[in-house]
Amino acid sequence: MTRKQKKTLIRIIAAGALFAAALLVRHFVPGLPWWAELVMFIVPYLAAGYDVLIKAARNIVRGQVFDENFLMGLATIGAFAVREYPEAAAVMLFYQIGELFQSVAVGRSRRSIAALMDIRPDHAVVIRDGEEIEVSPEEVAPGEEIIVRVGERIPLDGMIVSGSTSLNTVALTGESAPRDCGEGENVLSGAVNIGGVIRVKTTGTYSESTVARILELVESSSEKKAKTENFITRFARFYTPAVVAAALILALVPPLVFKADWSTWIHRALIFLVVSCPCALVISVPLSFFCGMGGASKSGILVKGSNYMEALSKVGTVVFDKTGTLTKGSFDVAAIHPHTVSEAALLDIAAMAESYSNHPIASSIVRAHGGHIDKSRISGVEELSGLGIRAVIDGKTVYAGSRKLMEKLGVETSCGGNCHCEERGTCVHVSQDGEYCGHLMISDEVKEGSERTISELKARGIGTVMLTGDSEAVGSEVGARLGLDEVRCELLPQDKVSIVEGMLSPKGRTLAFVGDGINDAPVLAIADVGLAMGALGSDAAIEAADVVLTDDKPEKVPEAIRISKKTMRIVRQNIVFALAVKLAVLILGAFGIANMWIAVFADVGVAVIAILNAIRAMKK
Repeated sequence: MTRKQKKTLIRIIAAGALFAAALLVRHFVPGLPWWAELVMFIVPYLAAGYDVLIKAARNIVRGQVFDENFLMGLATIGAFAVREYPEAAAVMLFYQIGELFQSVAVGRSRRSIAALMDIRPDHAVVIRDGEEIEVSPEEVAPGEEIIVRVGERIPLDGMIVSGSTSLNTVALTGESAPRDCGEGENVLSGAVNIGGVIRVKTTGTYSESTVARILELVESSSEKKAKTENFITRFARFYTPAVVAAALILALVPPLVFKADWSTWIHRALIFLVVSCPCALVISVPLSFFCGMGGASKSGILVKGSNYMEALSKVGTVVFDKTGTLTKGSFDVAAIHPHTVSEAALLDIAAMAESYSNHPIASSIVRAHGGHIDKSRISGVEELSGLGIRAVIDGKTVYAGSRKLMEKLGVETSCGGNCHCEERGTCVHVSQDGEYCGHLMISDEVKEGSERTISELKARGIGTVMLTGDSEAVGSEVGARLGLDEVRCELLPQDKVSIVEGMLSPKGRTLAFVGDGINDAPVLAIADVGLAMGALGSDAAIEAADVVLTDDKPEKVPEAIRISKKTMRIVRQNIVFALAVKLAVLILGAFGIANMWIAVFADVGVAVIAILNAIRAMKK
């Protein structure tokens, strides 16, 4: 417990001892005057609840009348007024015990999440003028070299320039298996070095690093509230004044209209006030969402707000991008089919044209070329969205891209024989000054977890669709292998946007789009829920997506849906349980069946049970 919580516990123990002493005196010394009993019980009452009365008074002055402090203060002072001294002191004592329990429970859940996200590096050891200097990560500039020793967190994103190691990335990806890295490989801030000493050349500032983005995402997630959470907030705002009015009616109408006993009906009204305190709902519902998002982050699923957690639980259709999402996106040149030039010349032309592109297919062609590319020979490079690339090489205009691009240029793509490349992979056709040069066949592999992902989604009754810019043959082959409900091929980026817009439903079940976070930002933004996969290094993905999956495993998609459904189930359980118990005790209290002790359970006990239930959402 915190220091403040320990002080509260000591105060509760002291108040409890005074309350027990007062009960013993009352039992063994009968016939005490009313004022003596009042003094005996008002001492433990004030010891336990003086801060509640102070808060209630302050809030009344500020115009914030109807809260739990006001309800507890009114109910207990009223109990003293009708000479129910033990009950008044007991209500305040047990209320404070419940508040302490709630504080400890909430604190534990927050600390669990804080520990989970405790990835902020303390320092960075930067090499300047041949010396090692320990500085704050914010002081390291892009391009500087830092040393990361065993047991230290990598403070900034960068590339290993010396050494090799194993990295613990559990705080980033949720995966406990270490990742082996060597020279030339990129590393992310927040990972723990568990292998050997490495030197890393930073690729950006601390504010642009992965760890800073994750922390910013988690810190801002509480700002975006779910409809259920907003409803509970509005409900409490109107509910509390309504129950105070109902308590007044209960206290005044029977004695005034039916000449009933004032003391009896005021006592029932006070029970009504104690029961009606809305803290079980006001605390447990936001805490359920908070714990759900914390549990998701343990698995490397970062949800930007409880509204997206709620939307995830209602997903009826999941739309996938293909490359890098359901397939590995690690392309290789499987075949080279020249037409009017040699095989080496075709690869050389294609590699030069693609050398300025960061697309995975372009990278595979450059990698297959393997030789030096003289970029002084290249000019006028232009990306043709969804089609390919245009470049001027040695004064000749070169186009490299899809068959659709060749058709648009009026270039015949025949390679002089029966070629079935497009049935086995992606074809990159190349033309030079309007003459067809040939094509390269690029192959991609389906990810190991893709088939299991689609199977689990379909078992949950969720529709699955794949959108791809690849040929009909390639897209259909992948779709048939994975068992997708629908596949749409040969799409430009704007086509994907139009298709997803047409699939959105104004109400009911939601649509989720899953992309690799590089070229899918427009679609991620317009979907009901956008999930960016393996996108920690992509500014566009983190900005556009509603959920960030920190690695490239498709299995995280059904897992995110499972977590969201579990969280919403807990939220609904807490709402139904709290309202049902309170309503039942309110009715019993109005008819004189429930006493003040039952009222205390209906308030404090229900809140504690609801909080314990909410914390279940933290478990993976």
